[in-house]
Amino acid sequence: MAANQWIKSPKGYVVFIMVAFLVIASIGSHSIKGIEHGVVAVGVCVALDIIFCLFEKRKRIVPDGAIITGLIISLILSVTSSWLIVVATSIISILSKHILVHRKKPIFNPAVLGLLLSILIFQSQQSWWGAFGDLPSWTVVLLLIGGYAATNRINKFPQVFSFLATYFLLLFAMLYTHIGDVPDALLPPFINATLFFAFLMLTDPPTSPAKVKDQIIFGILTAAVGTVVYALFGGLMYFFIGLLAGNLFHYLKTRSSFSASKQVRPIQG
Repeated sequence: MAANQWIKSPKGYVVFIMVAFLVIASIGSHSIKGIEHGVVAVGVCVALDIIFCLFEKRKRIVPDGAIITGLIISLILSVTSSWLIVVATSIISILSKHILVHRKKPIFNPAVLGLLLSILIFQSQQSWWGAFGDLPSWTVVLLLIGGYAATNRINKFPQVFSFLATYFLLLFAMLYTHIGDVPDALLPPFINATLFFAFLMLTDPPTSPAKVKDQIIFGILTAAVGTVVYALFGGLMYFFIGLLAGNLFHYLKTRSSFSASKQVRPIQG
């Protein structure tokens, strides 16, 4: 695939947007630490992804998914994290991509599973700095523009809208019933993280459905599970748990459909 064709592809679009976010957030924070993390995370993810692809004897090796995984990791991990945490999180993510698979596709979003395990194993700090949570409030417009462009390119609006609608409805229900710290969820960096998550992580094509009906169910389920976890425990880990639940739903449905199709036999005339 030529470079100009790849840039115009859905994954090329997402890579371009995430790199732009990385640069903007780095300029706003007056630090290149985030860019350094990006180079490390992308480098580790791409190298390990290529090694796995060679081992699996794949005919076509284009590690664009690994690039996206590395960029997400670097945009979410705190810039104060050590490079060892960045490397470890990247390794876990790519391992999950190639080990937890169904029909050669990852079951769980690699970056999300890696970041969740990074919290549980290494107690890593995840500030979502690449979502502009520490920058002036007007920068959320840039987040919306980039997120809209990415979602439009991969045709995932039903998924995003169903997630956001369910999420905010449940938050307001929690506010009305005085459950959890709802005001925090509506302020930076939580609201920035919500938009970044909805537009750029929830929509991962290999681990989410393509049909509109399934996208809507996926978005609702992810939001419902995540909001319940937030009500019980707070923090920002609830996004990851909610999405992994959605990924599991998509995997089970795909496996069920695949098994049913295998049982169908042509009628012999």
